[in-house]
Amino acid sequence: MAESIRFIVHADMDAFYASVEQMDDPELRGHPVVVGGSPDQRGVVAACSYEARKYGIRSAMPMRTALRLCPNVIRVSPRFDRYGQVSEQVMAIFRSVTPLVQPLSLDEAFLDVTQVVESGVSPEEVARSLKDRVKEEVGLVVSVGIATSKSVAKIASDFDKPDGLVMVNPGTEQAFLAPLPVKRLSGIGPSTEQRLAKEGITTLGDLARQTETWAGRLLGKRGPELLAMSRGRDRRLVVTERVAKSVSAETTFSQDIDDPMEMGDRLARLCQRVARRLENSGVMGRTVTVKLRLADFTTFTRAVTLSSPVNDTLAIREAAQRLLEKELSPGRSFRLLGLGISNFGQSHQLPLFDQDSRGHNVGGAT
Repeated sequence: MAESIRFIVHADMDAFYASVEQMDDPELRGHPVVVGGSPDQRGVVAACSYEARKYGIRSAMPMRTALRLCPNVIRVSPRFDRYGQVSEQVMAIFRSVTPLVQPLSLDEAFLDVTQVVESGVSPEEVARSLKDRVKEEVGLVVSVGIATSKSVAKIASDFDKPDGLVMVNPGTEQAFLAPLPVKRLSGIGPSTEQRLAKEGITTLGDLARQTETWAGRLLGKRGPELLAMSRGRDRRLVVTERVAKSVSAETTFSQDIDDPMEMGDRLARLCQRVARRLENSGVMGRTVTVKLRLADFTTFTRAVTLSSPVNDTLAIREAAQRLLEKELSPGRSFRLLGLGISNFGQSHQLPLFDQDSRGHNVGGAT
């Protein structure tokens, strides 16, 4: 029996943080805007307006670089509470269309609108209505892709930004994907892209022509799945709740730290934050991971799996401190410290985001 046709929407808010700032402050509209930390404290660009992108500014770029590329760019400190409020408004609109909504972050989500289409509304009408309602009721622009699968819809939403609407009709998925570079497929990062390039595979069409045996050999256990997605086949469901696999927190220092006592103090604060979230959620984990970044940007993790699960500050700190002490040595300085707890005894529902008193994300589903 033939598989029923599904219709999946991927909705992505364009330049979300920067767009919220421009919406709230009309004086910022039409100007290059970046949202992020101070360049004097190693701030990075969390988001940038499309006006700023014309200068080569991108997310995750050091703020100093952004200011060098565009000296007249306007920097705004992030307001995560406000972004959360706006995100809730947008997600409420999505859920008024279908209960099958899977948020991926504050500014993007998958929607399964199959039943809406089956009721007689065309896929394009569904997508257009979503865009119009977000614009009218919230004041922001959303780009939408609609297709028969999550992976194709996600690629489609990014195809005609900003303010895009791209429909990939059933049966045309492979032709739509074929000319695109392999990196457009979620799950193919820079290292996988390089590995494929060495085999002469540069487009999704190139990948689609390979065999499952070849994909498994070159790409490992995800190989057959990536091969299927390159052909437009993806039966993953829209999941309305996400199960957290870890709880973590990290902090980037304004100045490098080489003092073992200060590193211990910073670690203690992270342990308190992570333990508080674990306790509030009623979960315990066995694996404690410490993340470190040196002054030269070398980044690595160290982990230990305990004999029994923990969620209290003292037990977490004892394990984490032992890991940290092995990395402390004269002449070694650090610019980032992180802490994570994973390997939960059973699946538990946790909030996607937790924030400290300054509104910074400190942990969530991974």
